[in-house]
Formats: sequence, structure tokens, C-alpha cells
Amino acid sequence: MLRRAFLETLLRTGSGVAATSLFPAAAALAQQIVSKDRLIIRSPRPEDLETPAHLLTSWITPNELFYVRSHFYTPSIDPSMWRLRVEGEVDKPLDLSVEDLRSLASITQVVTLECAGNGRAFFDPPVAGVQWEKGAVGTAAWTGVRLVDLLSRAGVRPSARYVWFDGADLGIGRAPDFIRSLPIDKALNRDTLLAYDMNGETLPVSHGFPLRAVVPGWEGAYSVKWLTHIQVSAQDHDGPFVQAAYRYPRRPATPGSAIPPSETVPLRNLPVKSLITTPATNAVVSRGAPVRISGFAWAGEAAIRRVDVSTDNGRTWAAAQLGRDQSRYAWRQFEYLWRPTEGGSYVVLSRATDSRGLTQPIVPEWNPAGYVWNAIDQVRVNVGT
Repeated sequence: MLRRAFLETLLRTGSGVAATSLFPAAAALAQQIVSKDRLIIRSPRPEDLETPAHLLTSWITPNELFYVRSHFYTPSIDPSMWRLRVEGEVDKPLDLSVEDLRSLASITQVVTLECAGNGRAFFDPPVAGVQWEKGAVGTAAWTGVRLVDLLSRAGVRPSARYVWFDGADLGIGRAPDFIRSLPIDKALNRDTLLAYDMNGETLPVSHGFPLRAVVPGWEGAYSVKWLTHIQVSAQDHDGPFVQAAYRYPRRPATPGSAIPPSETVPLRNLPVKSLITTPATNAVVSRGAPVRISGFAWAGEAAIRRVDVSTDNGRTWAAAQLGRDQSRYAWRQFEYLWRPTEGGSYVVLSRATDSRGLTQPIVPEWNPAGYVWNAIDQVRVNVGT
């Protein structure tokens, strides 16, 4: 009930967003009762769960439908014993409890998070890793404290260049600790959060209880879960999750080739992308009846300027209507009404363009880690005769 009241208020008043929605699904979100067992199990342990694309119908993704990405086993945390340490290149190290954090000024931001490997299953030749298809993405209203407020309390020294995030999850076997390194400029950005609530509820365990980072606009691995330690440093972290993983080739790579880490750069901002969620792929519709084509588009730190839809295999395109619900780092819903006049099987396409003028490609650049797949989206729709 607390979450339902929160979401009703969010949809009614907005949180840095327009209050009125063009789409009935958003207004009806508070009435949805869903179960986590509807997610696709990509890995049971560590827990990696994907949201079926056809369930992503509302601007705010319900907690139970939000994708789950875990590098290691989910830790068991006693909130009464949990502490957050902030130390390193600071004048006054901090040691904070959950109650300490909740006593500070809070903000709520609607932010889309996407796993860097979302779409990995579509690369050719195939690449190793969790074989995400389309649903390792979701949008939530995150509540917590600004990271910059904590860093200001600690007194960041001029020598600081990076902030390292470390969570309570432990590497499996000889696996190294999962530590991510955030450049100081992004750490000091007022939009970077340490979140303890998600959609009006205490942060679920799968999503990082009792505290997670939320780094808006950047790929999801920066938003470290089960956060326990923030180290302010003059150097970048030298661990493999910074120096070898979550990196992208400096130049277009030959498909199937190996790229040494020295020829890569850190993957940060999300690319422009769209996702058709209605109708579902291989849906059967009636000839002459209106078909609502809808979905979402996002572009990391950039804004979505337009989404075009094609119902004839890309020969012609028409502009879709963008939803009024918006927040700087959240996806935009789009809608297009199609009335097929002939029976047959059609490929429906969506193509987003962002405020930088970037448009989704027909084929994304191949990379050995299978990151940031953002090809023009497509679903097949069968029209009855």
C-alpha cells in the first residue's frame, strides 16, 4: 500500500516530470500486482533475471518486474549491523548507519537503468556472457541522498580523481571483488544518488538493500548494489572490473577478433535506443483494425527527440507520438497507431533519435564483450486475412 500511494502521488504530481500521461498503462501502474516469477531466469545463482519485453508497458517499472543483474551471490545483510564507510582522499572519514542516511535530506529521481550487455544475444559472431535479449532495462523512482552531499561532509581533497564503489557481495572462488570506479566529476554531479528506496518501498534485496548507487545516464554496472564502502582516490582502481571489463574498443573492431584492454576505453554513457513492447513479437492482429505500436526510447544523458516507426520493413517511416511523462535520465514512451489494410506477415521497426542528433544504427558495432547493442528494434506482426 505504501508503494501504491507513492506511485499514485508520483503520477499525479510528478517528480521533476510532467504530471499527465498520454498512456493509460502509466496511470494504471498503481493497480498492477505482479510477481517476480514472471521474469526470465538467465542465471539462478548469481541471480540474473530478464524482464520479458511485452511486460514493460508502464513508464515506471514495478519492482517485481525490474530486471536483476548480479555478478556474485546475493549477500545476507543485517541492517542493524550495516555501515557505510567513506574514506580515502577526504578530510573527515564517515561511518554511517541506515538511520544516519535516512535522517539526511533526500531526493527522488526517475532514472532508467540498463545492463551494458542488454542485447548481447543478438551479436554475430556470438560473444560470451549472460545472453540478455531485450529486457535487461527498467525505470524506477529512486529515493536517497545525493552522493555529493556525503562527499561534501567528508571534505574531498583536491587530489581526488575517482570514487570507488564496493558492495557486500563477495567473489566466487578466486574471483576478485566487484569494485567500480567513478570519475570525480560524475561523483560530484548532483544527480548521482545513493538510493535506499525504490518506487516508494525499501530497496528490495535483489536490487541492493539497504543501499545502492544510482549513476544516471551511465551503463548499469556503475550503480553498485549492497554498497558498504566508498573510497575517494587519486588513482583509478586497478581491478579487472575497471581495467578489463566494461570497456569498449577505441576503433571499430573486426567481428570475432580479440581486443586487448589497452585498445579499449571505459564504457560510460548509454547509446540511443528504442524498444517495441506492444504488440509482442509474432502477435496476430486483424486486418483493418487499429494496432497500437508502443514502447520506450532512451539515450543515457541525452534526451529523446523523436521516434520513427516503419510497418513496411523500413521502406517508409512515420513519426510516433512521444509520451508526456519524462525525466532527464528516464526513457520516453512512444506510440503509433497502425491500421493494416492487407493480410500477411510484417516486420514493424522503431528508430530513435536523440538530442545529439544520433540515430539508432541498422547494425551496431561488434565488440568482444557484447556491450550496448542498440540496433533499430523490430517485431514481427501477423495480420489475419
